[in-house]
Amino acid sequence: MKAFSLIIGLLVIVLCIASSSAYAHHSAAGIDRTKSVTVEGTVKQFKWANPHSWLEVEVTNSKGGTDVWNFEMNPPAFLVRNGWKSTSVKAGDKVKIVGRPFMNGDPGGIFVSATLADGQVLGAGQQPPAAPAAQTPATQ
Repeated sequence: MKAFSLIIGLLVIVLCIASSSAYAHHSAAGIDRTKSVTVEGTVKQFKWANPHSWLEVEVTNSKGGTDVWNFEMNPPAFLVRNGWKSTSVKAGDKVKIVGRPFMNGDPGGIFVSATLADGQVLGAGQQPPAAPAAQTPATQ
């Protein structure tokens, strides 16, 4: 009977762990994949990590202040295939970013490409579906 209780207890623990990791995964339902946004600014932080890398860019807004735009990127394994290194961008670098915007209007979205100060263009590694040719400029 003790062994049966132990097995049930372990099973419950495994199910709890599995369900919490499934719950933590998110979808891109909040992304408008029919539009593009292009912003220019200064890299605040580049997070080279799994399951997603992140690029935070400080962008001057229409009021003369700055907004931090957060772009979710693919994991490093995909980015490497497109020429990225963990040192490709660093805080203080000037960049132009193209992304698919958040539907709720928050500054940021899903990363598509970056143009570095030297003109080099780095993509996402696995491109999301194409948006219409016209791009929506970032306006506040």
